[in-house]
Amino acid sequence: MYAIVNTGGKQYKVRQGDVLRIEKILGEVGSPVSLDRVLMFADGEKVDIGRPVLDNVVVKGHIVDQNKARKILVFKYKKRKRYRRKLGHRQKYTAIKIDSIESVQ
Repeated sequence: MYAIVNTGGKQYKVRQGDVLRIEKILGEVGSPVSLDRVLMFADGEKVDIGRPVLDNVVVKGHIVDQNKARKILVFKYKKRKRYRRKLGHRQKYTAIKIDSIESVQ
């Protein structure tokens, strides 16, 4: 059983027990999270596709970690113009452990 969810402008395929790194959302470590923008749901024999979302499927989990990702370097350079800029960026993320995918039929 799996579902495709949309959060933070991105789409993720989730199964029960997965740990998912998504864009930062508010909440403390251990607090419950409900992802209700489910685009697709598939159990063993049936596939439901939302147009655009499924109203009867909810993915539930809890927050495992609130942290920052590794630093990426942004280096801008123009040859023969003495132009160089070096910047760094660390994106904030939330790690969620998926507890259940519930379908109300």
